[in-house]
Amino acid sequence: MGRFLVRRVTGVVVLLFVISFVTFGLFNLVPSNPASLYCGKGCTPAKIAVIEKKLEIDKPFLVQYGRWLKAIPFGRTYGEGDAINSCPAPCFGYSFKEEVPVRDILAAGFPVTFSIAIGAFVLWIVGGVTVGVISALRRGSFLDRGLMFMTLGGYSLPSFFIGAVVLYYPIIAWGWWPIPVYVPFTENPIEWARNLLPLWIVIAILNAALYTRITRANMLETMGEDYIRTARAKGLTERRVIFKHGLRAALTPIVTIAGLDLGGLLGGAIVTEQVFNFLGLGKITIKAATDYDLPVLLGVTLLAAFFIITANLIVDILYAAIDPKVRLN
Repeated sequence: MGRFLVRRVTGVVVLLFVISFVTFGLFNLVPSNPASLYCGKGCTPAKIAVIEKKLEIDKPFLVQYGRWLKAIPFGRTYGEGDAINSCPAPCFGYSFKEEVPVRDILAAGFPVTFSIAIGAFVLWIVGGVTVGVISALRRGSFLDRGLMFMTLGGYSLPSFFIGAVVLYYPIIAWGWWPIPVYVPFTENPIEWARNLLPLWIVIAILNAALYTRITRANMLETMGEDYIRTARAKGLTERRVIFKHGLRAALTPIVTIAGLDLGGLLGGAIVTEQVFNFLGLGKITIKAATDYDLPVLLGVTLLAAFFIITANLIVDILYAAIDPKVRLN
């Protein structure tokens, strides 16, 4: 197990390094000159040269990347003379649009996105798996067909449509729920959950539909295996057969997609945050793209990649714990 973990962690570190190098290159070798975007009206070649020096894009690419990489553990300063901008470690760049380090912008949006992601994740896993098991055990019944019809409808609708419906009818038109505003968990856990519940429902509707269908298909396949018939022949209760033998085997493939879905969602629930006007990583990404704020876009991209890769690592570790044969791969 130790060697397996070392191999996987080493691979993650190497992959993050490659992604950072490629992403940094894509954002810094764009055809247009970023300095011209900061120049404003009355821009002259002299002003552009000054801005290029301030942004340090006049340096060779490898020098820029080396300084950016070194700044992550040690921090750095940007500019010179009276126009020095400090970026403490961990420094992921400096936003000259907002005049703050990128890490401060990410730190402001991450708690919002994390709160949305973790609550929605729990909701869609519990709801999707539960409905999938019920549907599989009532295969061919009216309940089974009704649940599958509902999940197909939920999976087919786009997230912005579901978000708009949830925001307008229950909240604005009918007044069943107050308009959601983000409240930090440390300030008031109850208000934190109450305000985030509509966002959790929107995201959970989309993902739970997929997990319901996958769980149903896996359960139907698993419950027809020989070892299930053997367990029943030994006199085990139906509850024990379903949950200990059937559901446990059926959930194994779900671990993979669950980890990747959560990692992707932590990278930024863009549509949902935009609909409900929550300042998370998704809305930060939209604003950075609109303002052409390359350092912030780079930071969000790498943060999203980090969570997806980390989620994949956790899935590998869980697989290795469940099936020892995986450790040999």
